[in-house]
Amino acid sequence: MTTAQPKNPLHCVTLEAILNELVAHYGWEALGREIEIRCFTHDPSISSSLKFLRRTPWARERVESLYLYVLRHKPAAE
Repeated sequence: MTTAQPKNPLHCVTLEAILNELVAHYGWEALGREIEIRCFTHDPSISSSLKFLRRTPWARERVESLYLYVLRHKPAAE
């Protein structure tokens, strides 16, 4: 049984989509400064970052939190 989550901004958004949005918004260098984890600062790539984030709950929470911050502060016209 699935429950609707109309007010959850992360519902139906993949981790890959979140990461792509953050990289597009910040770039790897600035993202590595915002969230200091090695997969963002040393030879970053989407695939290596996804592997790390899927195995590391605290890092994934920080990425999701930053994504929500970006969503809240994004101009309405975008």
